[in-house]
Amino acid sequence: MTSLAPTSGVTPDVSFLLDHTGHVLRTRMAAALAEIGLTARMHCVLVHAQEEERTQNQLAEIGDMDKTTMVSTVDALEHGGLAERRPSSRDRRARVIAVTDKGAEVAARSQEIVDSVHAEVLNALPEDEREVFLRAMNRLATGLLAEPVASTSARRTRERAL
Repeated sequence: MTSLAPTSGVTPDVSFLLDHTGHVLRTRMAAALAEIGLTARMHCVLVHAQEEERTQNQLAEIGDMDKTTMVSTVDALEHGGLAERRPSSRDRRARVIAVTDKGAEVAARSQEIVDSVHAEVLNALPEDEREVFLRAMNRLATGLLAEPVASTSARRTRERAL
């Protein structure tokens, strides 16, 4: 068990609370998706590639992945027969990630798993607190905490999985 957030400050340690719960949620999600042989990144690519024709660069942006990570993720999806690189129907110079029939089945299953993990987390809160929690998190994610602050010393550690 992880130690509780430091209590030496006057203001609650929001960084600890967000970091700790985010980390634990990512590990729960990784374990659940691993049961069907996927990573959170693979799930992200499959789901978003199904929505519309998208290039690797577009999917990397959506999934907050660097180019190398994106290439290895698509390589793994191709190796598993879940997706393939194809020329774009809109721009023959561009290549898009197309989800195979097998990939669509796996994406549907992985979305059920993701939804289940999220439901488990929300169900840990009393019913009357769930909506308040979601509204507050959405307000932060679309407001003050929508964009990282530029810093030459900050490491990039954010991992967007869903």
